[in-house]
Amino acid sequence: MKAILEFNLPEDQQDFDLAVNGAKAQVVLWDFDQWLRAQYKYMPDSEYSKDKYDTFEKCRDYLREIMSENGLKFD
Repeated sequence: MKAILEFNLPEDQQDFDLAVNGAKAQVVLWDFDQWLRAQYKYMPDSEYSKDKYDTFEKCRDYLREIMSENGLKFD
């Protein structure tokens, strides 16, 4: 199976950039997801608060929720 995307440049430049940069966006989302995880998993005891912990965890859960709603996941 082959899929060919065709763009009329420069008119379709924005659509082309979105299609070509999908992998980069995936890397950004992964890095952000892992940063959020590290913030609450490795939070020093001196900086710990329940609210802070819950906020990072809630942000990570929300990131994964909106990814799922848009058919995206980390493999």
